[in-house]
Amino acid sequence: MKNYTGKEKKLDTVLNRLDSLTDSVEKMNNDISSLNLQKNQLLREKEESEKNFATLEGQHNQLKSELEKVNKDIGDTFGDKNNFNQKIDELNQETEILIDEIEKWQT
Repeated sequence: MKNYTGKEKKLDTVLNRLDSLTDSVEKMNNDISSLNLQKNQLLREKEESEKNFATLEGQHNQLKSELEKVNKDIGDTFGDKNNFNQKIDELNQETEILIDEIEKWQT
């Protein structure tokens, strides 16, 4: 009889441990499910961020090319004016030199 009582106590102890382990496993499964939900949410946010980045990168490249075109147009426009002004200055200097020469011949 003692043998049965000892075995019964051991069996009760094992069952109690098994119940506590079952609770731990259920808690771990819940934690794993929660982590999977969080992971999926983060993956969706990452995908959305990558799409937004791609859109912004495309807009950036478009604006960059437009800016380069505007800078080129401005350079062409004002570059010609600067060249024109330089030629006028050169002609003014030559005219002054000629006037000086004429004045020397007149005196």
